[in-house]
Amino acid sequence: MPSPFPGMDPYLEQSGAWGDFHLEFISCLRSELRRQLPSNYNARIQERVTVIESFEVPPRSYEPDLMVARRKGAAEPAERRPGAALLEPVTVPLILPEEEERQHYIEIYDQPEQILVAVVELLSPTNKLSHGREQYLLKRDAVLRQDVHLIELDLLACGQRLPTAEPYPQDDYYAFVARADQRPLCDVYHWCVRQPLPPVPIPLYAGDADVIVELQSVFTEAFARGGYEERLHYGIAPRARLSQADRQWATELAATAWRGGE
Repeated sequence: MPSPFPGMDPYLEQSGAWGDFHLEFISCLRSELRRQLPSNYNARIQERVTVIESFEVPPRSYEPDLMVARRKGAAEPAERRPGAALLEPVTVPLILPEEEERQHYIEIYDQPEQILVAVVELLSPTNKLSHGREQYLLKRDAVLRQDVHLIELDLLACGQRLPTAEPYPQDDYYAFVARADQRPLCDVYHWCVRQPLPPVPIPLYAGDADVIVELQSVFTEAFARGGYEERLHYGIAPRARLSQADRQWATELAATAWRGGE
């Protein structure tokens, strides 16, 4: 069963399937790019590891490592007796190992010199929340300092939006196209959950026409290949950050599809 939504499916944000969808979408997008790119270009999927802090409280030293509490004036026991009261523990947080999240993106190269021309990113929840956002913005800044086009697709209603020098329209989803020869200007495409995903240009070298990618077709193929309709909880309201009216609309649309699939 295809997604019941005309465009982006907001239920992908709450199903635990986003990581799998992210890779599926990138794979379908790369296939579409390779189908359209001139013969002197090549599109590759690259992998980036993002470190996720498992515990947000800054590491601290706790001394002593073991503390025993004893009431004031209590006698020092000579030895532990059967039935003696348990010691009162002091509870402290552990410093958990950091987790790693593998994210995939696309690089477009000019052949045969293998010169990087463009980077295409699909934002993940980690890119938009907490420490992972800081790491992503540092990598983003490094790309923006190069003579390379940067295309960023934000198909998540949750989290913080990408920073710009001036505000852009409030909406649910975005595509940012920052052409190397037009920076600091950036074209921002925006649409709501009730609309299909739009066509988005992927710029190449000057003199070569943009590749126009139909994002809706890429999404439809990725959704079908991943079989996400079997994992999405269409019987409840979406947790995506939508307006009250859009949330109600999405809930009713999903419930109709859910009942139809029973």
